[in-house]
Amino acid sequence: MASNLCSCRCFFIVAILSIFTSTPAKSQPQTSDSCNGIFLSYAYNRGVKLPPNVSDQVEQPYRFESTLTVLNNGLVELKSWKVFIGFRHQEWLVSASNAILADGTSIPSAVGNGIIFAGSSVIDLKTAAATAGDLTQMQVQVEMVGTTLGVAPPSVPMPSTINLANDGFVCGEPTSQGNNETHVCCKSDPNFKTKITTNENFLPKQNGDLTIMYDVIKAYNSNYWAEVTISNHNTLGRLDNWKLSWNWTNDEFIHTMKGAYPSTIDSSNCIFGSQGEFYKELDFSNVLNCEKRPTIIDLPPTRFNDTQLGKVPFCCRNGTILPPYMDPSMSISRFQINVFKMPPNINRSNLIPPQNWEIKGDTVNPDYKCGAPIRVSSSQSQDPTGLPSNISSIASWQVVCNITTKSLSKSDSPKCCVSFSAYYNESVIPCNTCACGCPSNQERTCSANTPAMWLPPKALLVPFENRSEIAHDWARYKKLQVPNPMPCGDNCGVSINWHVNTDDKKGWTARITIFNWGETNFADWFAAVQMDKGALGFKEMYSFNGSLLERLNTTIFMQGKKGLNFLVAEANGSNPRRDPRVPGKQQSVILFTKKKNDEINVAGGDGFPSKVFFNGEECSLPSVYPSNGLRNEFSSVTITILILLSIILMQQW
Repeated sequence: MASNLCSCRCFFIVAILSIFTSTPAKSQPQTSDSCNGIFLSYAYNRGVKLPPNVSDQVEQPYRFESTLTVLNNGLVELKSWKVFIGFRHQEWLVSASNAILADGTSIPSAVGNGIIFAGSSVIDLKTAAATAGDLTQMQVQVEMVGTTLGVAPPSVPMPSTINLANDGFVCGEPTSQGNNETHVCCKSDPNFKTKITTNENFLPKQNGDLTIMYDVIKAYNSNYWAEVTISNHNTLGRLDNWKLSWNWTNDEFIHTMKGAYPSTIDSSNCIFGSQGEFYKELDFSNVLNCEKRPTIIDLPPTRFNDTQLGKVPFCCRNGTILPPYMDPSMSISRFQINVFKMPPNINRSNLIPPQNWEIKGDTVNPDYKCGAPIRVSSSQSQDPTGLPSNISSIASWQVVCNITTKSLSKSDSPKCCVSFSAYYNESVIPCNTCACGCPSNQERTCSANTPAMWLPPKALLVPFENRSEIAHDWARYKKLQVPNPMPCGDNCGVSINWHVNTDDKKGWTARITIFNWGETNFADWFAAVQMDKGALGFKEMYSFNGSLLERLNTTIFMQGKKGLNFLVAEANGSNPRRDPRVPGKQQSVILFTKKKNDEINVAGGDGFPSKVFFNGEECSLPSVYPSNGLRNEFSSVTITILILLSIILMQQW
């Protein structure tokens, strides 16, 4: 029996030892070692309840601390790593080490819909073979601190997924380790065709609506000169009075500039900061800007030949960047900047670009969203002395910006709107109520939700605040309902009327009128209309230069002819005491043809644009078309007469 008892004890001890030896002390080393690619891990470290205490537990805030690990266990260096984390608990990110948000958003930021991280201090991850297993070069860890809502400990606010956002990789399904860690292995996609050749040390340049090159052209121990080039690649993209801003990450400051200037000249942050302590002998009265996030503006054309501030190609245009379709030479803007660095970056080779780039115009322009700067192959430029050789930049980074789609928030409302009218209906369908947003205080006197009232054509020339009596009279005449309270205005600086003028078996015409209700003149303006069926029949535009875009064959591009390319601002009427203000106005008739097999219903909607753009900004469109219940057919003789009458009366409308 003693023998049996000993054997049982031995079996029990062996079983216990086998359990302990089969369970690793840490999950990550074993899991990462089994990944022959890019290993990603997200670990929730700790959390704590935050004030205030709210009755609705869904809205109760909690602090979370977590760690993202990116480890290169593959055979190829990972360039400019990017990782998507599928946050889903209304997270607000307060800080993140060694990383930035790839979409250019500054931290703190809301990330509850998921976000892509990109490297900041450690951008490229080398292989174990190239570094003899040096984790400091193979791996990066991002320590995150933030706030989440409604997930109380011991519950853990884990993301829905994590994956590598770099092109050319395929990730498996994330695997959970306990309730506070998830990891995934991503490997090279054998079907992906890369543009990187074996001779290239950096990523190739990317395509985008707008690209910004940050080229270091001179480097010294304590400072460097960079050339910044903004290039527009979008047919309908545009910027007026552009403003460019970014974040310095290592206390850099701007000493001198050529071709552009900071919007604020201020060196006080340097004088009272660490920069003043380090550069004791530097005359800070000559320093232009010491802000952590400076804003750069273009110079006027009068400064182009200035020996101190100008003499930079493509500079000094008052911040105007046109589409390359209009003028390729005006689609680029450039300036140079002298940047002073701070320890520990005081050497020639330690060059770090600014982060969180943002560019915007100040009038009617598209909104752009910029990504993180990516290290690319050095830019080449021609020798300015005329020698047949190219000069290479010391280091180059590219920032790609794309036009964003408008959201439903009022802060992202359009800046222009469209009204519809037609020869077969006496009423005009005006711009939508609050098409370009409404101030909150307007809701007391007008309705932001009531549809706009139909109007007579003459009302389009009258400012909205003077249309009430006209709208009431038209409603009584047409036996239309008058809402109470009345709908609010469209609040748009630019409005466009699209009028279907005639319709015949062989063709049809439309008239477009652009109104400027703002205080800003528009030089070299352009507009574009997208028509799914009607655009292919475009033949001629009488007062504007118009063409069908080859790459977008459903879009008609138009701009004013010489002498008509300046859209003036709103001005006083002939008698300011009696007459309302008058908008700036440009107008043209457009001729379309029909082919025998064309299945186009002009009055049914095919004669109206599906999208309208002014200076690159997409405008708000009515949701309905004019009723064609009273539509009449016209002969080709009548259509010709109406075109001539439209041209004659154009300036009187």
